[in-house]
Amino acid sequence: MAWFTRGLAGLGLAAVLIAPAHAGIFDDDEARKAILDLRAKLEQSNEAQRTRQAELNAQMADQLAQLKRSLLDLNSQLELLRGDVAKLRGQNEQLAGDVAELQRRQKDVQTGIDERIRKLEPVKVSVDGKEFLADPEEKRLYDDAFAYIRQSDFTGAAPALAGFLRRYPASGYADSANFWLGNAQYARREYKDAITSFRTLLATRPEHPKAPEAMLAIANCQVELKDTKGARKTIGELVQTYPKSEAAQAGRERLASIK
Repeated sequence: MAWFTRGLAGLGLAAVLIAPAHAGIFDDDEARKAILDLRAKLEQSNEAQRTRQAELNAQMADQLAQLKRSLLDLNSQLELLRGDVAKLRGQNEQLAGDVAELQRRQKDVQTGIDERIRKLEPVKVSVDGKEFLADPEEKRLYDDAFAYIRQSDFTGAAPALAGFLRRYPASGYADSANFWLGNAQYARREYKDAITSFRTLLATRPEHPKAPEAMLAIANCQVELKDTKGARKTIGELVQTYPKSEAAQAGRERLASIK
């Protein structure tokens, strides 16, 4: 029995010794399992994080690409706008130049119109104590014709004055034109024509300041034509009509020499 008791005791001791060893082995397995589970979870977490990061990176890449495309589109639009602005600026400058040119032409046209109107507007003139309105062309032609008289160019004066009277028979210059035409004709020895010119002056305006001279000139023409009787008669009319004139005094002296 002793040996059996000792055997049981030994078995119990063995059981005691074996039990902790088994428990230690079990704890290590659990720990390793826990570690493996933890590692698996960590790996899963890391994988999920990498996947998420990859997705985020892809999204960011897409967004960046879209942003780049948007920037490129915006730059293209800006370039188009710059081109449009430059084009509009050029058009505005062209329009401004066209407007300035039109204004200049309008001013030139207006100036030309005003100048033509001025050339057509009558001007006030005074000849031999008579004031009247004359057309610019009328005045120019008379001045041109009278310029021959000033130069003693009676060959040029006669046709110029005659042409003036044909064109402007009712002109305010007509009386003076007839007087100077008569003088030019007298200088050209066209005595009959001169008498006609002088008589026209006397008939239309006997109060003309040169009327006495015209009457004396008629007498001189008659003398040149050997019409002494007519000359005496004309001088008599001169002295009677314009007794205080210088022409009447000259007529009296001239009458003494007429035979």
